[in-house]
Amino acid sequence: MSHPKLRGAVMVCGTASNSGKSLLVAGLCRLLSRHGGSVAPFKGQNMSLNSVVTADGSEIGRAQGAQAEAAGIEPDVAMNPVLLKPVGERRSQVIVMGRPWKTLDAADFQRAKPELRDTVLDALAGIRRRFDVVILEGAGSPAEINLMNADLVNLGLADAAGIPAVVVGDIDRGGVFAHLFGTVELLPGDLRRCVRGFIINKLRGDPALLGTGPSQLEERTGVPTLGVIPWLDGVTIDAEDSLALAAGSVWGGSRADATGGDPIDVAVLRYPRISNFTDLDAMACEPGVSVRWVEHASQLADPDLIVLPGSKSTVGDLDWLRRRGFEQALARVLGGPRAPVVLGLCGGYQMLGKRIVDEAGIESAPGTTDALGLLDVDTTFVAEKRTVRRRGRERSSGAPVTGYEIHHGRVEAGEGVETWFELEGPDGGAEPEGVADPGRGIFATTLHGVLENDEVRAGLLHAVAQRRGKHRERSGVSFAGIRRAQVDRVADACEAHLDLDALWRIIAAGKLS
Repeated sequence: MSHPKLRGAVMVCGTASNSGKSLLVAGLCRLLSRHGGSVAPFKGQNMSLNSVVTADGSEIGRAQGAQAEAAGIEPDVAMNPVLLKPVGERRSQVIVMGRPWKTLDAADFQRAKPELRDTVLDALAGIRRRFDVVILEGAGSPAEINLMNADLVNLGLADAAGIPAVVVGDIDRGGVFAHLFGTVELLPGDLRRCVRGFIINKLRGDPALLGTGPSQLEERTGVPTLGVIPWLDGVTIDAEDSLALAAGSVWGGSRADATGGDPIDVAVLRYPRISNFTDLDAMACEPGVSVRWVEHASQLADPDLIVLPGSKSTVGDLDWLRRRGFEQALARVLGGPRAPVVLGLCGGYQMLGKRIVDEAGIESAPGTTDALGLLDVDTTFVAEKRTVRRRGRERSSGAPVTGYEIHHGRVEAGEGVETWFELEGPDGGAEPEGVADPGRGIFATTLHGVLENDEVRAGLLHAVAQRRGKHRERSGVSFAGIRRAQVDRVADACEAHLDLDALWRIIAAGKLS
């Protein structure tokens, strides 16, 4: 097991996106921290519409936030110095050290990389000075030969910082030996030397069936296989992007068949620029609750709860929503005593209002757009992005609530709007937030992470069941407890199935000189 004086770093690369890099980094962070290690995650450049806010109001990728949580430390902006948030076709908002920097297309970002390289290296150096071990995560594949120039996240970064790497292959996709071999063979010599080990991930079945494959791979590449991680059913820790949605790996732990009263059907609109879809993870952990994506009004059927999640392009996704028939569908289903409840989160909240004003073209073409008109609220987009953690209470029940804001749009509610939450203001007073209209069955909030509050989530599900004439008992589910258990399962798998002595030697080889 880990030595208390272990010092160093290792980069976890993958043969492709969604190979399990993020999970393994979280598991290794938890494994080292269990045994008293001082460990932190790092990802030089991330592309994700799922993000979190650090204590100082900086924005980083949600995966790095979850990895920091696994390590038992506070998320820090230096753990993810560059974050790309797609806003349209081939364009992304570039977040540098937690703050919006520029909006660039793919070609412009490639040209901007040299300008960002020192920022990434400085952030990495700072993290390494503060922690004994740093577990770096790569992005996509390290063998993308078209992107190696001015690399900020894969083996170019590892080589510049003197850090060894392991490469993870997803055997569930098939062809894992070819993927691992091809990755190494495509690398130039200096980067090939960084690769010190392979990890085979997501095996369903008996490792003995791999036969001499690992040893033959080592003979051809000189790189040993450190272990085979089994498929971990139901582990869904903070997916980074919509690739995970397409792969069906999100909400795999949904327990729709568990006891807890009548089943609750939750339909979530999956628009093209959906952001922070991890907001629904907590709902999917509830017994008797089934969470599903819908991309057209014809797929709605008769849900109990309809969710409009966050969006990085609110006006664009509102147009998509209309073209898919959701505006008419919402008008049809709302209003009756047993109609579905509607929940709007951040961008979804803005869509439910009367108008969206974006005169400066912050997220869309300059101008004013009529929203769905279901709530008496207007949204105005401003250049300054608001990123802040919040805490307070639910107005009706007094239940505590925590969450975080990430948005350019400022929502202003009319005088008659019923407030959902009262949050602590900077001067110590209470600030109204969100809308709770049980009579019409509409709830909305700017806060991300609000459903992770167990009492708030339970209260919302109770309101849904009551409106739909269903019986539901409070489940007592602790979402934080489920998250801890999932990370522990990954850490347990790493401990049981990896050659840890070999891995610790690789980490030690990356110690600061």
